[in-house]
Amino acid sequence: MILESIALPLAFRVDPGDCLAFSGAGGKTTAIFTLARALPPPVLVTTTTHLGVHQLALADRVIRISGTTQLSQELADIAGQVILVIDEKEVEGRVTGPGLLLQELSSFARSRDLTLLIEADGSRLRPLKAPGDQEPVIPAFVDGVVVVAGLTALGQPLTEQWVHRPDRFSELAEEALGEPISIEALTKVLLHPEGGLKGIPPGAKRMCLLNQADTPQLQARGSQIASILLPTYESVIVASMGEHSRKSVDMLDVGQADSPVASKIFSVHERIGGIILAAGGSDRLGRPKQLLPWRGVPIIRHVAQIALSAGLSPVIIVLGAYADEIHAVLSDLQVEFLLNEDWSSGQSTSLQVGLNAFPQDAGAAMFLLADQPRVPLRLLRTLIEVHAGTMAPIIAPLIDGQRGNPVLFDRLTFSELLQVSGDTGGRQLFSRYPVAWVDWHDPAVLLDIDTEEDYQRLLADDS
Repeated sequence: MILESIALPLAFRVDPGDCLAFSGAGGKTTAIFTLARALPPPVLVTTTTHLGVHQLALADRVIRISGTTQLSQELADIAGQVILVIDEKEVEGRVTGPGLLLQELSSFARSRDLTLLIEADGSRLRPLKAPGDQEPVIPAFVDGVVVVAGLTALGQPLTEQWVHRPDRFSELAEEALGEPISIEALTKVLLHPEGGLKGIPPGAKRMCLLNQADTPQLQARGSQIASILLPTYESVIVASMGEHSRKSVDMLDVGQADSPVASKIFSVHERIGGIILAAGGSDRLGRPKQLLPWRGVPIIRHVAQIALSAGLSPVIIVLGAYADEIHAVLSDLQVEFLLNEDWSSGQSTSLQVGLNAFPQDAGAAMFLLADQPRVPLRLLRTLIEVHAGTMAPIIAPLIDGQRGNPVLFDRLTFSELLQVSGDTGGRQLFSRYPVAWVDWHDPAVLLDIDTEEDYQRLLADDS
């Protein structure tokens, strides 16, 4: 079952009590309030810089505070879905955030498992920007930072019309003023420590929202940019957060639009690692099937090279029986080795050894079997693409009505994967989560090596 759309809280991986800061340009305020309305209420929103007075209407309730405000009392009986907290002063049509009370606001939100969203800079309604000397203003306590960029500026001239602070953007991008804004220029700015990465506290999750992806062409460009931004950013979201052009952004932000356009998450690109289960003792075969030669090299090496070619990172090899021999034939590859001393208790123990060492910032894990060398690279890449487009909990190939391998598990399933037992591994979760099946029309993928007959069939297929 393919999920039809990606929910905003899932796309941003928001947990109760999280605090996220938003910086950049290209619909940042709209993105904040759109996400806020998709989360369980109430949600707190504020700014470390300023908002236009006209933007206050985006909230259900506005709480104005001063230096003498008892914040806990003011927030004791909050009602409504989106609560905007700002300073009581208003200057030239703009309002500022809570200032010194921001830390207290954060503590209040965490104590009640409320989400706090913070706008950390301004962009004068341009799709792109370069940070000023004093921005973004990102508190050290945030859990994550969402750097926003508007894709509608791609191909447009690098001028004030499309970029806030074009001179600075030109310097960071190494692209001349007036030239069409290229993918290379945008990625350079987003990856620059004085550009998109500026001010992000150590330990905070880095997310990039490539907004205004309103056409298939822009969506494809967004995916191309995502492949460059990862793994510097832990996730890259390609979306259209309620806006279809720069003109409509202006109208929406000043309250002139007839009706906002529905938001859509097109893809979420995350780091995906691979875990190759290679601990088995090959009892039925009587010799290590992982080391059987095929096309000039051991079978396990084929599997590891496919995983690396697919961009899986890290690639973890879980060893058990024949650990030294398998390590020897893979030692020159960029893979990690883990020893499962309890390998004889079943496949689930190897699965858990791999997951326990898995990076916390990974979005999913793909499990591969060491005795299935005919799994094609294209299948792995298809599973990755389906995950980006659906964030389905489980993604697996379906071949002639049979479940195949490899199988991709989203991080949402990890806690339950760590509880499975026996030799069935992750199959125990198939009845608990919706599965995105990928139709695959090559039955050769199903061949695994358990007996001498299986191995001879593999060799015969190549003759």
